[in-house]
Amino acid sequence: MLNKICLIFGLLIGVLSDLQAQITKDFKILENQGFNLVVLDFNVYKGVSNIKREVGADPLHIHSHLSKVNILPSFSYQIKDETMYANLVHRNVESESLGKSLSYKLFPSSNDDFGHSWFVDLNSNFLYNLNLNFGVGVANIDLSQIPVANCMIRSASADINFDYGRKTPNTVRMDTLSVLINMGNLHAKKLNLFNAKKMNFEVNYGTMDLNFSGGMTEKTHLHAVVGAGKINITLPDESQPFIIKIKSTAMCRTYIPKHLKDIGNKTYISKSFREDAPNLMELTLDVSVGSVTLK
Repeated sequence: MLNKICLIFGLLIGVLSDLQAQITKDFKILENQGFNLVVLDFNVYKGVSNIKREVGADPLHIHSHLSKVNILPSFSYQIKDETMYANLVHRNVESESLGKSLSYKLFPSSNDDFGHSWFVDLNSNFLYNLNLNFGVGVANIDLSQIPVANCMIRSASADINFDYGRKTPNTVRMDTLSVLINMGNLHAKKLNLFNAKKMNFEVNYGTMDLNFSGGMTEKTHLHAVVGAGKINITLPDESQPFIIKIKSTAMCRTYIPKHLKDIGNKTYISKSFREDAPNLMELTLDVSVGSVTLK
C-alpha cells in the first residue's frame, strides 16, 4: 500500500513539474501607422506553428506555449523607410541528440506538439513579406484574406501545410512563393489563390502534394524539385492553358493522364494550351529518385 501511495505521489510531482515547465509568451506590435509594409522574419527551431489572419487592429501578434526551455524567444521590431521590420528568433539550446531529432520524423505521434506551439496572427489591413524558418515540427499556414507580396519558407525537417480557408484569392500580385525543405513534406492546396508569379518548391527528401482547385487568372511559373521522394499534382481543368516539362532519371516513374498531349522531350500540354495565353501556367518538375504523378 505504501509503495502505491509513493508511486501516485511521484506521478503527481512529475505532472506538476511538467506544468511548471510550460511558459506562455505574447509578442505584439501595437503601432499601426507610419508604414505600409510588414517584413516578418520568424525563426523557430521546434514546434507546431499556426499562421493565419486574425481580426483586430494589430499588424502582428505572436502567442506561444513553450515547454522545457532554458532560453526565451528574442523579439524585436522597428519602423524604417515606411516599412515595419519584425523579428522573432528561438534557437535550440537544449541538449537534443541528432537521433532524437530524427525520431520526430521517423516515428511521429498524432498528439506530439514537439514541445512548443506558436500562433502567428496577421491582419488583412497590411501588406506582408514573410520570411519563415522552421526546424523540427509542423507549420500550418492559411493566408486567406492576407495581402502577401512574397513568402519565403525554409525548413530543416518540418512539414509545411498550405491552405486557403476561404476562396478569395490574394488581393495583391505575389512575386514569389518559395519553399525549401531538407527532410519533410509539403502539402499545398488551392495554389491558384496565391496569385503568385513564381512558385519555387524544393524537397531534398520527402513528398510534395500540390493542388490547384481552379485556374490561374495571370501567368505563373512553378518549379518543383525533389531529390528522393514524390511529386503529386492535381491539375486545374482543361480550360486552363498549361505546359508541363518533366526532368527525371531512370529511377523516377511518371504517371501522365491521357487527356494531356505529349509533344516530345517529356513535355505535355493541356487541350487549351496557347503559347501567348495571358494566364499560361508553366510547370517544370524535376525528380531524381521517386515518382511524378499528374491527375
